[in-house]
Amino acid sequence: MNMFAVQPPIDILQTNFTVRIHLDDTDDSNGALKVISGSHDKVYRHENIDWQIEKETTCEVNVGGIMIMRPLLMHSSSLSTTSNRRRVVHIEFSKAILPQEIDWAEKEAY
Repeated sequence: MNMFAVQPPIDILQTNFTVRIHLDDTDDSNGALKVISGSHDKVYRHENIDWQIEKETTCEVNVGGIMIMRPLLMHSSSLSTTSNRRRVVHIEFSKAILPQEIDWAEKEAY
């Protein structure tokens, strides 16, 4: 397929957003997404986080629920401890127009 991946510059990432459509209930037992609120505005590395200040929030979402987030938001999920599924449709959107040499893998033509 000869496709390469790169990390866009931060000014592009700051305007992107992600929509997550939940096909199953997600909670602590099956690896619901955990986030650090406001971390998309700070942009720091995991090893530099002051865990005395920053706190994780678990985002439990019911089947059919939608979660909208910035991709720069620090997020993770734990391994599932049950046999319950945690299927999610994850779609990222960007309004950025890339230089002619590169293009988005999926792009709607205008």
